Amino acid sequence: MTSAAFYPIGTPGVPWGAAEKAVWLARQQRRRSYQDEVVAVIAGLRGQWDVVEYGELAYAQVRYRLLALRSRDWDAALPCMLVTGGVHGYETSGVHGALQFAERHAGHYAGRANLLVAPCVSPWAYERIHRWNADAIDPNRSFREDSPAQESAALLCLVAPLRGQVLMHIDLHETTDSDESEFRPALAARDGVGYEPDGVPDGFYLVGDSDNPQPAFQQAVIAAVAQLTHIAPADAQGKIIGSPVAAHGVIHYPVKKLGLCAGISGARYTTTTEVYPDSPTATPEQCNAAQAAAIRAAIDYALAHPE
Repeated sequence: MTSAAFYPIGTPGVPWGAAEKAVWLARQQRRRSYQDEVVAVIAGLRGQWDVVEYGELAYAQVRYRLLALRSRDWDAALPCMLVTGGVHGYETSGVHGALQFAERHAGHYAGRANLLVAPCVSPWAYERIHRWNADAIDPNRSFREDSPAQESAALLCLVAPLRGQVLMHIDLHETTDSDESEFRPALAARDGVGYEPDGVPDGFYLVGDSDNPQPAFQQAVIAAVAQLTHIAPADAQGKIIGSPVAAHGVIHYPVKKLGLCAGISGARYTTTTEVYPDSPTATPEQCNAAQAAAIRAAIDYALAHPE
C-alpha cells in the first residue's frame, strides 16, 4: 500500500530541487570520525598491505582521501578478490568487517590470491551515518559511466584496470531500522513518489545477481555466516525486502541494471551482504565477525571453484 508518510522536507508528490536538497544537507550532522576510525586503522596496516590513495572527495568545506588496501606481493598469475565496504557510508559493520578481515585473516591468502579491499567507499556518509552523499545521491545506484556520485566514479576508476581479472567480489552492507524510519521515506520525498512501507528483515541475508546467481557460492557464504548469527527468514509472502527468496537467506537483484557496486568488476562470483545490526540478539562484534566470515567463505569458495 502506498502511504503519504510525512517527511519534513519538500512537497508531497514533487521531486526535490536544489532548495530542498540544501535544506536536507543542512540537517546532516557529523557523528563520527573517518580519520580516527578508518584512516588511522588503515595506517596501522601499512606493514601488511600496500595502501593505495585512489581519489579524493571534495564537498564544500571538507575533503576525504579515498583509501584501499592492496596485496603487497601482487602476482598477475593469481586470481583477484575484491572486497568493498561502506558504499552507502552508514553500514558500520561493512567498513569495520572489511578492516577486521584485512587485519586478522588476509595473511591466510598470501600467495594464493591478490586482494584489493576498499573498506570505506563513502566517507562523508560514514561520518553522518547516511546512505546518500552530500549531493543527496545514493552511490549504490550510481555505478555507471559518467556517474554523478564522486564516490562511485572513483571506485570505478580503481577497479577498471582489473576487469577480467577479478574472480570474486563481495560488497558489505547492512539493512537497519533506520532504512524504514528515515531513509526510505526520505527517498520517496526526494523523488516525489508515494512511500511504500516495508519491513526490516531480522537477520543476515545476501543479494545475488539475477543475471549471474551462482547459487552454490551464495549458500557457501550463508552456511559460514549461520555459524555466527541468524539468517533472515522470508516474510509471509516468501520475500525479503520485497524480493522473492531464491534460497535460504538469498534474494536477487539485476545489479548492473541498477548501478549497484556488485556489478562493477565482471567477476564470476559476486554477492552483497546485508547484516542487521539492530537485532536484539546481535552485537557490533558479531556483526563485524559475520562480515569477515562472509569474506573468508566467499574467497575460499572462489579458490576452490575457479572455473
